[in-house]
Amino acid sequence: MRTIDFSPMFRNSVGFDRMAQLADAALRSTAQNNAPAYPPYNIEKVSEDDYRITMAVAGFAEQDIDITVKENSLVVTGKVEKSEEGETRQFLHRGIAERAFERRFELADFIKVTGAELENGLLHVSLVREVPEEAKPRKIAVRTGAPAIEGKKAA
Repeated sequence: MRTIDFSPMFRNSVGFDRMAQLADAALRSTAQNNAPAYPPYNIEKVSEDDYRITMAVAGFAEQDIDITVKENSLVVTGKVEKSEEGETRQFLHRGIAERAFERRFELADFIKVTGAELENGLLHVSLVREVPEEAKPRKIAVRTGAPAIEGKKAA
């Protein structure tokens, strides 16, 4: 298995610990060659801070889909419950897949899921980047003069 050495980058940066984990996870999924292809999805950047994930979930109803957000991970699962009276339909061709699925998305810091809607067989999950004021860039004033000595204030 391949590994990536991020140590040169970590010499000049702070707080990118998760990037190594994400890169390793990506290498594992492509190395296994069994990355899930169902259901197909799009990730769109709607505006500067708004994103949308659209998944093709034909055959699934609202009660068949579960969306969970935990820490920096979004998990969308789907499972169609079979009717209790028994399935009496006989298919000559079954092209609409109703198989269970689980799709995971890693979310960056400050990304929040704001809602989801199911429309015409497409599940739209809305996300927004909400950077708190204390995390936004700010100017630091540079003062001149004598440094403050313990017990005395600089003029």
